[in-house]
Parts: sequence; C-alpha cells; structure tokens
Amino acid sequence: MSRTAPPTGEQADAPAPPQPSSPIERLFGLRGRGSTHRTELMAGASMFMAAAYAVVVVPGQLADAGVPHGAATTAVIIAIALATLAMGLIANLPFVVAPGLGGVALVAFTIVGQDHVPWDTALGMVFWSGVAFLLLTLFGIRDLVTRLMPMNLKYAVSGGLGLYIALIGFRDADLVVGNADKAALGVGDLSQPAALLALGGVLVLTALASRKVPGAFLITIAAVTLAGIPLGVTEIPDSLFAAPDSPGPLFFHIDVLGALKPEYFPYIFAFFVSEFFSMTGTLLAVTGRAGLLDKDGNIPGARRPFLVDSVSVMGGAAVGAPSMTAYLESSAGADSGGRTGLASVWAACGFALLLLVTPFATLIPSAATAPVLIYIGLNMLGALKNVDFKDPTDAVPAALTVATTLFFGNFGTGIAVGLAAHVLVKTVSGRIREVAWPLWIVMVPLGYYFYTLVP
Repeated sequence: MSRTAPPTGEQADAPAPPQPSSPIERLFGLRGRGSTHRTELMAGASMFMAAAYAVVVVPGQLADAGVPHGAATTAVIIAIALATLAMGLIANLPFVVAPGLGGVALVAFTIVGQDHVPWDTALGMVFWSGVAFLLLTLFGIRDLVTRLMPMNLKYAVSGGLGLYIALIGFRDADLVVGNADKAALGVGDLSQPAALLALGGVLVLTALASRKVPGAFLITIAAVTLAGIPLGVTEIPDSLFAAPDSPGPLFFHIDVLGALKPEYFPYIFAFFVSEFFSMTGTLLAVTGRAGLLDKDGNIPGARRPFLVDSVSVMGGAAVGAPSMTAYLESSAGADSGGRTGLASVWAACGFALLLLVTPFATLIPSAATAPVLIYIGLNMLGALKNVDFKDPTDAVPAALTVATTLFFGNFGTGIAVGLAAHVLVKTVSGRIREVAWPLWIVMVPLGYYFYTLVP
C-alpha cells in the first residue's frame, strides 16, 4: 500500500479551499455586507411592523375617493408584497415599497375629492408619472441627478428625513398637535395613555439600543402593543383571520388615455417631481444608515432600485395602489442591522401573510411604532455634523433642505428647494464653477414645479 507523501512547507501553508456558499449567500452576499440570516430576519420583521399601518391607512384614504374599501385593502397588500419582494431580489436592498401617503392624499382628497376627477383617471395620472420615471431611469438620468447632488445636500437629506420621521412619530402618538390659532404645532395631551406609552417606548428602546440588545425595535413594539391592551390603546379585533376581498373591481380598472388631457399635466408633473426626490432622498438616507454608500456618498448600482421603483409605480397604479415608493420606515430595518435584500424578502412575506390575517395590521397601534420612528429620526440628525456650516454656500442650501421638509410637510419638496438653493447660492456668490452644468437643466422642471405650488 502506498503512503501519501507529507505536504511540503508551501503546501502546508496554503489556505484551505473556500467552503461552498448557500444559494441565499450567493444571491444576497450576506457575508460581504457583514450580515447574517438571523439579522436580516429581524430587520425584515422590524420593517414590516413599522410599515404595516399602510395596509389600514391607504385603503381608508382611497375609500374616501369612492374606491371599494375591501378591494383596495387586498390590492394594496398585493402591491406592497410584490414590490418589496422585487426590491429585495433585484436591487438587493432593505426597503419596503408601498403607496406614499402624500401621493395617495393627492389622489383621494385633491384630484378626486376637490376637482371631482374619476378615480380611475387619477390612477392613470400616477401611471404616466411611472412611465416618466422608467424612461429617466433607462437613460440614466435619475442616477446622474443623484450623483451630481453635492455632498452637503446628501448629508442634509439624511438630517431632514430624520426630523421628518421623528415628527411623524410625535404626531402618531399625539405628542404634538396642530394649533390653528398660532398656525404651528402645539404640545399634545401628555396625560393620554397613547402619549404616555409612546414616551415610555422611547425610554425602553433607548435603553435596549444602548445595550445593543438584538431585536430592540421588535421588543419595543411588542411591549407597547401588549401594554396598550388594558389601557384601551391596542384594539383587539373580533377575529384575526379573515378571507381577503377580491381585488377584481380595481385590477386594471385604470383610465390611461383619459389621464392624458392637457389640464391634467400639472398633476402628473406634481406626482413626478415629488416622488422623484422623495425616492432619491429615502434611498440615500436609508442606504447611508445601512453603510451601503460609496466614498462619494452614492448608491452603487442605483439603477436597479430606480427600475424597481419605476415599475412599481406603474404596476401599483394598474392594480389600484397609487404612488408606490420606498418607505421611510425602511430605516427601521437598516437600524436593526439589515444590509441586504433578504430583509425585504422577509418583510414581503409578512405582508403576504396579511392576506390571511388582515385584521392583524389593526392590532399594532400607532403608539407602538411611534417610539421607533422617533428614535431613528433623532439619531439620523447626526449626519448634519458633516455639513460645512462655516461655508454659507454649503450651509444655507443644507439648512433650507431640512427646514422646508418640515415647513411644507413634504420630503420631496424639501430636497427640490435645497437643490435649487445650491445652484442659485453658488451662482450669486461668484462660485458658479462649483455647479455641475446638468443641474441647470434640472432647474427648468424645478421652476415649473414651484410655480404649480403657488395657490
């Protein structure tokens, strides 16, 4: 019997052959992004629970426009599940994609409610804005605008988004309320159970996060939800199981040609500009939180999420779920450690399960998700420390981005203001060479957009 020769010194020092990777590892590259299966599962669950309210709020808004409520609920769930799944599998990013509340409000309350346009025609307007998104994505213009955005604005986008998210959390918990007399926000009734639970949730979440407890967001949401049962904040439905209504009345019930009337162009343009910058800002801010931006503050392979976004807008309009976009609540996944599209896949599974247990979405009160939004939003303010506030030509556009996001209550408008301010401030300061020439082209549609905002 022959004996195997002992390995030589060179052979002995050779590295062991790499272990075969699983299909999930090859698809999502978990190790390359410093994540694990368990972390992505927790991140996906956090995103799902933070954004599940959309299944209740969006159909309710559409019902005010005459859209069948049951069909809208089913259509919205299907659209969210498919779009979020596509974001995970195609773009490999941790995002929930769902109907944007601003776009839905524009459809329900302005176009249909005030101007009495049929809701299927309004969906057609959203569809054409998606077509515009798709064309700009295919020609690389959306990615170009993102890359040309100066770094100070990219930092401001994260800070502005943070304040906006925090404000949503404060409002959801009734910690702040509108004051019509002073045309400002006022302190809510802090003696109410929802407000007290939200404040307690912020304290619990901060304590858990400071100790780096895994699943801090999920623990906080679950704790506040359970604590809200005896206080009457958490409403338990009669049954968690319910067969979904047929989405048939909405699927492809869309007036594409009717939406092309000249008088509807301002609406299409409003959808386009607002969602364009909202999507761009959300991508930059959340991927920044996840540590996925390159050294120049850009999103590697940005065309893929933009393609998913564009097709989702068109597909969502076709099935009755208008203004699909990346949700701000996706930051809950990034802060939970989500780094890949596997988190989106798990979130999509959660929304798909809601087709069987739709009442579950009503079980989680806004007071339970508010602490997560407040905590994440306030932590995102740290990006502003990177803005050069000693240089007025950098400081003013950045500050305007943050301020107008809150003043106008629209994240897309805030970014548009900041971008326009960057061009104008640099120019009047004699530093026009610091303005990339394509941004002058962007100023044309921005000027028209601001014109449409004037009452």
